[in-house]
Amino acid sequence: MTILSVSDLKVHFSTEDGVVKAVDGLSFDLAKGKTLGIVGESGSGKSVSNLAILGLHNPKTTAISGDIRFNDQQLAGASEKAMQKLRGNGISMIFQDPLTSLSPYYTVGEQIAETYRRHTGANKSKAWNRAVEMLNKVGIPQPERRAKQYPHEFSGGMRQRAMIAIALCCDPALLIADEPTTALDVTVQAQILDLLRDLQSEFETAIILITHDMGVVAQMADDVLVMYAGRAVERGTVREVLKTPQHPYSWGLLSSIPHLGGDVDVPLVPVRGTPPSLIDPPTGCPFNPRCDYRDRVPGDRCTTERPLLAPPDGHGSACHLAAADKKLIRTDELQRLG
Repeated sequence: MTILSVSDLKVHFSTEDGVVKAVDGLSFDLAKGKTLGIVGESGSGKSVSNLAILGLHNPKTTAISGDIRFNDQQLAGASEKAMQKLRGNGISMIFQDPLTSLSPYYTVGEQIAETYRRHTGANKSKAWNRAVEMLNKVGIPQPERRAKQYPHEFSGGMRQRAMIAIALCCDPALLIADEPTTALDVTVQAQILDLLRDLQSEFETAIILITHDMGVVAQMADDVLVMYAGRAVERGTVREVLKTPQHPYSWGLLSSIPHLGGDVDVPLVPVRGTPPSLIDPPTGCPFNPRCDYRDRVPGDRCTTERPLLAPPDGHGSACHLAAADKKLIRTDELQRLG
């Protein structure tokens, strides 16, 4: 059952220098209880696209077009009143930095309780009990005492757990997790990911996981969407994208990750160059200035023709390279990396 359907989403910002095409024609679907990992470099449009789903952009400087359907409800162009009712109830979000996302003036328990009261109409006593219950569910010890403490009294991992408690207190159908393990050590990161998996199993929540960490994607995601310059350049199941990637940008992301058991003397290979300007993006394929394989495509298609994500269903990539060339290039890459 599809719970979220995004079709041809465009998010453009008006600036003094011109129009920033932060998201430029993004489409994807997400089923109930499944996890979609969205990966890409900073500035690829991951967070911007998901803020658009929640209607959190400034309408005075942002132009949003396309379809965003959540349980058949059209969110693109929905009123602020309708979005306020939906946020935290039908759709919740875990933001990147829990310290700045939590208010320093209220206790953690008060902030969870307020979210619950706003969407359910519960009285203060019931909302407070729900706050303590949620802190217990996310693994915070002594939840009754901790609920009375302020965010600065929590560790980084505990603040992240508190954010998850706020996001899930109203049993949302969709959870957007924006870099939920950023700045956490590997042990706490593993605990947070385990917690999200357990809570997803309990609540049947669909999750959009925004990250640049392929390791996190491998652990959490069912499907993967690779974004570059505001567009989807590859889409498939986590196994398809990680085992048989089809786009040169995906190859670059995977080649820059150290491999257990690989030759320690083989240097990591970063994606050369820098992401393009989103005010004046390259013509044709947006990745073509950084691509090492565009000379294998006949003619000047890479610089003049925008590749479409093909095939439209299943494992697809937006690249002009022939399938045989992709397979040969990837085989050579794997042999070189050992």
